[in-house]
Amino acid sequence: MLNVENLTLHYGQSQILYDVNLRAEAGQVTAVMGTNGVGKTSLLKAISGRHPYSGGMITVGDAALNHPSAFEAARAGIAYVPQGREVFPLMTVQENLQSGFACLPKDAHTIPDKIFELFPVLAEMKDRRGGDLSGGQQQQLAIARALITKPRVLLLDEPTEGIQPNIIQQIGRVIAQLRDEGEMAIVLVEQFFDFAYDLADEFVALNRGEVVLSDPKAKVTREALMERVSI
Repeated sequence: MLNVENLTLHYGQSQILYDVNLRAEAGQVTAVMGTNGVGKTSLLKAISGRHPYSGGMITVGDAALNHPSAFEAARAGIAYVPQGREVFPLMTVQENLQSGFACLPKDAHTIPDKIFELFPVLAEMKDRRGGDLSGGQQQQLAIARALITKPRVLLLDEPTEGIQPNIIQQIGRVIAQLRDEGEMAIVLVEQFFDFAYDLADEFVALNRGEVVLSDPKAKVTREALMERVSI
């Protein structure tokens, strides 16, 4: 379980996040929504150790993370799939997957069969360079690489951006399967409203760096949510 309390974040003199609270439970998808520029990606970067935050607390399970580096966050069980994928273009699919070993003990340096069950195309392309894959294939590779780390928390930043519809459907099925297995908390930042609405169990809407809605799906109507995330 991930718990974010009163998180603030600055870029230089500009404050981006204002006392953001977020709770993500294992076996659930928590969708963070809002228009461009409201702080969604900044929130994921803070949680994953990609950008320092100014105040607040992040815990995974019972362990408090004290301004972790990206490596320390990964060791704590947080996996981040960034917007833009960040696949290593000159490395093969297999080598990209193996880069996920960095935060694991040496005896865990194996690619589970489940990775290729979730993303069969990666098995077919293990020896292809990451830069030669299509956008949809790169997105599958980025998610698979994150899963190699055996995360307790999976952060997904705009996984459908620039992806063809059939791959979007496959990624949606993978997210649903991971949620239903109940072993990790999934935080989904997504502009594709229908994709996020269909998958999510909890919604957090941001506006100008502040939480303006935080409710389970059962307590918020589709119309009310749409209004909040379209401000």
